[in-house]
Amino acid sequence: MATARIEFTLGSITFSGEGEENWLSTQLDKIIEKAPDLINIVPAIQDTGQTRAAIVEQGQILSDAAIASQTLPNFLKSKGATGKALHKFLATAIWLHGKGLSRISTSDITKALKDSNQSRLVNPSDCLNKNVSKGLIEKDGKQFFVTDEGKASI
Repeated sequence: MATARIEFTLGSITFSGEGEENWLSTQLDKIIEKAPDLINIVPAIQDTGQTRAAIVEQGQILSDAAIASQTLPNFLKSKGATGKALHKFLATAIWLHGKGLSRISTSDITKALKDSNQSRLVNPSDCLNKNVSKGLIEKDGKQFFVTDEGKASI
């Protein structure tokens, strides 16, 4: 039997295979059958004509599906971050990271909270600075990112 080759992309999932036609057809059928579940697990990257490397370089990362699938209020509640401003700030930053942002500003935090109908932070800049002093967040110019210690603390 002849060797066949197929390659396709569905959202951010790429499948390529090479082998006998019957075997390859069976594998392709399995992927197509699971496609709806896979799309929910690995959300599609918006088609901007850019490569993944370019997207990462411009400050976006591939999202964490477990975080990205939650609403901000549910994520805050699950992390016990609805009360203290410092925890709420940090958890919101982690949620935004999960949604695909690698660099965040305080205005991103306040906008996310406002858009999700959450109570505002009295002084987001102070929350940022206190989280930086604890080593949970690292500044990068006018923006910041959550450190591994910060992610582990929530």
